[in-house]
Amino acid sequence: MMEQRLQSGLAALNLPVEGIPALVRYGDLLIETNKVMNLTAITDPEDVATLHFLDSAALLTLESFSGKSVVDVGTGAGFPGLPLRVLEPSIRLTLLDSLNKRIQFLETVCRELDLPDVACVHARAEEFAAEHRETFDLAVSRAVAALPVLCELCLPLVKPGGKFLAMKSVESDAELAASQHAIAILGGAVEAVRDYAIPGTDVRHRLIVVEKVKKTPEKYPRMFAKIKKNPL
Repeated sequence: MMEQRLQSGLAALNLPVEGIPALVRYGDLLIETNKVMNLTAITDPEDVATLHFLDSAALLTLESFSGKSVVDVGTGAGFPGLPLRVLEPSIRLTLLDSLNKRIQFLETVCRELDLPDVACVHARAEEFAAEHRETFDLAVSRAVAALPVLCELCLPLVKPGGKFLAMKSVESDAELAASQHAIAILGGAVEAVRDYAIPGTDVRHRLIVVEKVKKTPEKYPRMFAKIKKNPL
C-alpha cells in the first residue's frame, strides 16, 4: 500500500520514483519503532506515505533544493528533511532535534538507507546557532511552534540570500500577520506564500517562504525560555 501510494503521488508531483524503495524502508522503520517510541500519531502505511512522505516531497515542486545546504529544525521523525534528501540526493542535510531518542532513530534510518553524509544533531536550535550561525542556504521546519518562535530559531541559521521555509496550515493568515515584526527584526522578508495540495487527497497545506535579506542581529536567537515567554 505504501509503495503504490508513493508511485501515484510522486508521479502526480512529477518527481523521480527511484527513491521509493528507500522511503518504504524508512516508513517500515518508523512504524516499527513507533511501537516502542512516540515518533508519530500517523501509523497506517498509506497515511505515512501521504501525510509524511508526499507532504514533504511537495516542497521540491515549490522551491529549488538542488545542491543546497539544508537544516531541518525540530525535525522530529525526520520530516520534511529526510524525504527531501532521499528524492534530491544533492542536498547537504542537517537534521536538528532537541530529543536525543529521535536523533538516535534518525541515525538508524540513515545507516539503513546508506546516507552517511546526513548530519543528525542532538541540540536545541538556539544553542546550535552559536556555532552554525548564517551557514545554511535553507532552513526548513514542520514543527508545531508558532511562526514568530520558529523565525527566531531558524532565520539566524540562514545565510543572507538564503531562505527559511515554514510548513503551515492554510489557516495561518493571522499567524503570518503576527510574525511580520519578528521577520523584519531577524533580517527576513516574506517572499511568497504558496498553498499546495497533497496528491490524491483534498488536504491542502501552506509553505511560507521567508528570504534572508540582511544579517540577523547578534542578540538573536535568545534562550528558548525567553523566546517562548516574550515572542518577538
